[in-house]
Amino acid sequence: MDFQRASGIILHPTSLPGRYGIGDLGPAAYSWIEFLHKSGCSLWQILPLGPTGYGDSPYQCFSAVAGNPYLISPELLLEEDLLHKDDLVSIPDFPSTTVDYGSVIPWKLGVLDRAFIRFQHTTSGNIKAEYENFYLGQKEWIEDFALFMALKEDHGGAPWIDWEPELRNRNEAALKDARGKFKTAIQRQIFRQFLFFRQWNKVRQFANKLGVKIVGDVPIFVAHDSVDVWKNSELFFLDPQGKPTVVSGVPPDYFSPTGQLWGNPLYNWEIHKQTQYRWWFDRLRKVFEMVDILRLDHFRGFAGYWEVKAGSKTAEIGRWVSAPGMDFFNKLNEVFKENGIIAEDLGVITPDVEELRDHFGFPGMRVLQFAFEGNPKDDFLPHNYINNCVVYTGTHDNDTAKGWYERVSEGSRDFYRQYLFCDGTDVAWDMIRACWSSVAVFALAPMQDFLSLGNQARMNYPGDPSGNWRWRMAARDMRDKLSSRIQQINFLYDRQNPRLNHDK
Repeated sequence: MDFQRASGIILHPTSLPGRYGIGDLGPAAYSWIEFLHKSGCSLWQILPLGPTGYGDSPYQCFSAVAGNPYLISPELLLEEDLLHKDDLVSIPDFPSTTVDYGSVIPWKLGVLDRAFIRFQHTTSGNIKAEYENFYLGQKEWIEDFALFMALKEDHGGAPWIDWEPELRNRNEAALKDARGKFKTAIQRQIFRQFLFFRQWNKVRQFANKLGVKIVGDVPIFVAHDSVDVWKNSELFFLDPQGKPTVVSGVPPDYFSPTGQLWGNPLYNWEIHKQTQYRWWFDRLRKVFEMVDILRLDHFRGFAGYWEVKAGSKTAEIGRWVSAPGMDFFNKLNEVFKENGIIAEDLGVITPDVEELRDHFGFPGMRVLQFAFEGNPKDDFLPHNYINNCVVYTGTHDNDTAKGWYERVSEGSRDFYRQYLFCDGTDVAWDMIRACWSSVAVFALAPMQDFLSLGNQARMNYPGDPSGNWRWRMAARDMRDKLSSRIQQINFLYDRQNPRLNHDK
């Protein structure tokens, strides 16, 4: 896919405003897309949309292709008569600027359960037919996912390796018995997915209509406690009890002096290769149905990955292992003729990673916050960019721009002031302007930077398993004055959404 010069904003749907404790796919999502369009932006970058598990992280999901039911809009369910107004009378006093997952999750699931009961008794043939068509179209993955979630529910949320051996090992007789025993729970899970995809598809269609493309995010690794590993254990390095023998991470880097121990099971690439990467391509096909462009997280892992022995306390001790990147992407190009892919090539990047990225023409990433160490030859400085790259002020894993300035050394601050010819009073917008004026084909910044917020609004601290993914913006943040300011820099640096001029 040939990318055209454009700009966008990073904002996960959980960060949208609203009265139900967590951002969702209701009216605020449509207002957000209208804000992007009016601002001249063509890109909306999100985090993975899967059902979150441990630590509420979108990078640790129960499925690589399912949707997150916490994003379903109660307001839209009310409009569609899948909820009664009495179902939304007792709404807890949720905080407006953060997500309190501990209170949101049980309340939201209770609302969805009431919608399911109402759906079971509805006389509307249209929605029943919609549901049936959805189920038949997603049958190859949704039955196993729904069974997996029903079994987790029955086991009090325990990971699948702690289930009875016959269920853990997917004994066919045991699975058949479970499908009958938990039939209603399975149907409830399928219904939640039906609602999610029904709402998400309409949001995406609305975005595309206004010239906004959605940039999705595909984590290279999947959670151990996921239907993907439970169903496809042969594709991972696991012991006979289903426990990983080696796990994922990265060695010491910018983010952590002891490295990052992610703990995901690692792929047995030889088996993937023997199956022509079928699991991977089924996964990517489903994600491409949800978004327009994919950011492949930890792209370097397709060339070589950091292997850490299971049970290690940190990622300091490990080894680099080669992965079949060239063969994988050659096959991918045969399956996906038009693949809009961004390579997240941050971290320890070696020549083989650069060769893999450049051979297939994937744009890599530049993060402006990494640029100000005092070296004018630094690849992260805008004058060293190439056209085929994507520049960010920062990502969900970084400080906010203002938070960065408040945290770094005076030497870095001084280099930043000299390079950008500024006084440090408007850090976020100085960085935004530098990104937007660069030759990079895409320029993006988190919404927190457009609002000039400090690190109290930071989305994630890598290596810290708790307290992340909580930030939310207020409805008033999508104000006309801010939209006009963004629209101005999009015009000045030729990044304007073509639909904006078309609509005028």
